[in-house]
Amino acid sequence: MDLPQPDPPVRQAARRAVQEITIHTDTREILANARRDTERYGLDRTFIVDVDAHHVELDSWAEVLGHIQDPVLRYNAQAIARNWPYAGNLAMSNHAPGLTMQDVAGRIPHQAQLAEHVPPIPGEHRDVTLVRRAMEAMSIDLQVVFPQPMLGIGMHPSAQTETELVTAYNRWFTGTILPREPRIKTMLALPFRDPEACLRTVQEFAEMPGVIGFLVTSQRQAQVNSPGYMRLYAELEERGLPLGFHAGPDYMMERAVNRFLSVHALSFVTCNMVHLTNWVINGLPERFPRLKVIWIESGLAWIPFMMQRLDHEWMLRQSDAPLLRRPPSEYMREMFYTSQPMEATNLDLLQSTFRAMNAETQLLYSSDWPHWDFDTPGRIAGLPFLSETAKRNILGENARRVFNLP
Repeated sequence: MDLPQPDPPVRQAARRAVQEITIHTDTREILANARRDTERYGLDRTFIVDVDAHHVELDSWAEVLGHIQDPVLRYNAQAIARNWPYAGNLAMSNHAPGLTMQDVAGRIPHQAQLAEHVPPIPGEHRDVTLVRRAMEAMSIDLQVVFPQPMLGIGMHPSAQTETELVTAYNRWFTGTILPREPRIKTMLALPFRDPEACLRTVQEFAEMPGVIGFLVTSQRQAQVNSPGYMRLYAELEERGLPLGFHAGPDYMMERAVNRFLSVHALSFVTCNMVHLTNWVINGLPERFPRLKVIWIESGLAWIPFMMQRLDHEWMLRQSDAPLLRRPPSEYMREMFYTSQPMEATNLDLLQSTFRAMNAETQLLYSSDWPHWDFDTPGRIAGLPFLSETAKRNILGENARRVFNLP
């Protein structure tokens, strides 16, 4: 008869300290692991341009409102900020309540407010210090910085307010942030519902140091092929300045889906799919062949799908796209795309995507810092199927070419 075996000794669980990331956690602490990537891949010897990063402009909203040109609108905005409880950092904006769901029930709250300690430096805005911290932690040489909640400005109920707020932000950013740090660059947002205001924006800001292109916030109903925009595109092409389309969330989609995961997965892609379709099918690459177009923060998985889908439809109905001389996919391969969020759950599919889009020459690294799903440069440097030349191109050399950087 087998004798009963003694129970194994009970292992006591050891309590370990858990790092908590809050709105007060220092950027350098959150990005501490990026230093290991720098050492592992020698990234401090690689020219790195981050083509999509953010700051929280609502933290400085009172300063932005002070730059509104229209005196009545400025007075109204400042009155709302002064009189309405908790409206000081929201007045006149169309900040979407759904943005708060990005915090995963408060478990990843950092991007809600960058409230880490920043010692005051005379003459320097705290956002400059915060951007420097992120750049140095990730070994980034140049960082293209965009606003955050204002990426939804295209859904504002008032076209006039959109124009005034975009212009006010642009004047604040170019006057307060850009002059303090030459490594900070930007593509300024365009007040896209007003084509004439877009043209004035380019003419006013194009020569300012640090402005390396212009941006359309993609969550909007405007058709990019509308005749009113042709002078804008011609102006950008003549100046050699890229035009970016930056995706964002669409919380109206919640009528069809019930989770933020679903909103994030779909809406950051579908908005740019619509604009790219209108751009290509209406022949804008033929009309403006020297205008460099960048699709930002939509990931990469949608690109092969759109190439096949549009090519298939074009082959059946070429009369609907009379300006096209080539299949849509060929124009798409000449456009530029930012890497974040890079879908890497299946490396075989990712490698096929890179091949389809000519990633070695057309892909631009982006971190999307400080958003919850940011990617450090190590995400590119660690891809096993890329050559060293391709890694250097994607991390910085492609951006050097696109933005005419020294």
